[in-house]
Formats: sequence, C-alpha cells, structure tokens
Amino acid sequence: MVLLAFLVQTLRIAIPYLFAAAGGVITERAGLIGLTLEGYMLGGAFGAALGSYYSGSPWVGVLAGVASGVLLALLYAVSALRFRGNQVVVGVAINLLVVGISRFFLRLAFDSSSNSPRIPGFAVGQSGSGLAALARNPLVWLGFLTAPLVAWLLYRTPFGLRVRAVGEHPDAAASVGVPVQRVRYLAAALSGLVAACGGVYLALDQHQFTDSMTAGRGFIALAATIFGRWDPVRAALACLLFAAAETLQIQLQGTQAIPSQFVEMIPYLLTIVALAGVVGRVTAPAALGRTAE
Repeated sequence: MVLLAFLVQTLRIAIPYLFAAAGGVITERAGLIGLTLEGYMLGGAFGAALGSYYSGSPWVGVLAGVASGVLLALLYAVSALRFRGNQVVVGVAINLLVVGISRFFLRLAFDSSSNSPRIPGFAVGQSGSGLAALARNPLVWLGFLTAPLVAWLLYRTPFGLRVRAVGEHPDAAASVGVPVQRVRYLAAALSGLVAACGGVYLALDQHQFTDSMTAGRGFIALAATIFGRWDPVRAALACLLFAAAETLQIQLQGTQAIPSQFVEMIPYLLTIVALAGVVGRVTAPAALGRTAE
C-alpha cells in the first residue's frame, strides 16, 4: 500500500511536468529558448480558474487555460522574432508579466490577493486522492500521451521535420523554401498550448487558483527537457524522476530524521546534479536562441 501511494502521488506530481517538458521540447527544437514555460503554466492555471469558475464547467476552464498559454506564447514569439528581442530577457519578462497580471486579475475577479474560490474540476468524490480519481481525470491520460504524440509530431510528420530544420540550420531551411519565421511562430504557439495544460491540470486538480501556484515547475520542466536531450520521451522519463524526488521529499517531511530544510532541497538538488552530468556532454539545437535573418 505504501508503494502504491508513492506511485500514485508521483504520477499526480508528474503530470504538469510532462505537459511543460513536452512544450519545452517543441519550442527549443524550433530554436527558441524555453524560459517561458513557467509563465505559460501560470497563465494556463489562471485562465482555467477563470473559465471554470464563471462557466461552471471544467472543459471551459481547459479551453480558457489553453487560450491563455497560446496568447502568451505568441507574445513571446512576436517579441523575440518580429522585434528581435533577446530571448532570455524576453522569457524572464514574460514570466514576471504573468505573475503581475495574475495577481492583478485575481483581486479584480475574485476580490482576493492569494487565491480564488473553489472551482469545478474533473476528479470528484470520496477517493479524490486515489488511483481511481486519477484515472477519472482526462488530463492525466492526456499528460501521459503528450510525450509519444510530440515524438510522432517531431519525427514522423513534415511539420516536425521543418521544426527540427529551423532549430538546427534556419538559413539552410530558408534556402529550400521553408518559411522559418512561420514555423517558429507555430512551434511557439503549440508549445504554449501544451505547457499551459500543465497549469490547467494544477488549477483543476486543486479546485482553485493560488498566487504563483506553479512554484518553479516550469523551470524544472525546462531542466527535464535538457536532461532528456531535447527528446520528448527522454524528457518525460526525466519528469518522472523529478516527480519521484518531489514525492520522496513530501513523504520525508513528516519524519524527524532529517531537518525539513534539507528535505525540501531534494528535488532541486537532484535537478542540479542531473544537469551537471548532462551539460557539456550533449549538444543543444544549433540555432537555439538565434534569430534567422
């Protein structure tokens, strides 16, 4: 039973990472730095809370959250591609913008500076934290399907070939007629859509939106993207590893054997150690962060 509870909690924690890492793979394979994953997730969570609360339907919340992620991704793409802003600076700015906007509209829409009222979600009933409730949530199944779907898109479709081409050799791709900017815009929008689903899952699973509820998950997902060598399946496995570390941290918080401050560091220490063993040994997409002329 203890092992089953550990597995269920790991799977629940992994879902937002799976969505965000898949979005990170798409955008970075297209040559765009994925620092905005945190903003996409937070924007998706707030959009889901607004849509679900005012419509009474979690499906409307999903649509509103996804739309928020796409809009933020297009804002990032316009800033980085059309106006040639530094992608790192623009990415940080988008994240800060979403934090500020969500706080402003949280007070405007719900008259609160910390959290929204309870909103409709998918998992209902007495077994809200068990395996049965997990299986009833369609976003859970979609989260597990995201990695193979993104792998199929990147490696088995003409669009995926173009995404990889503009991320590796944009000038060569342009020379054979590939519309580099258009492909990057589409990749950015798709990344925002997928990553926002991670925030949507958080809001609907917790049945409310809380200020900065993503709590750095987008950055851990970006680390999983790099640790997975920009491959969606490997990135998904890295997400499961990081989710297991976070679950272990939660389980150990109730013990007195290890100081709580050290326990809380476990997921982040694992992230640093994992990246330290990868960075320098793998090659990022050649045109990552570079705008084609």
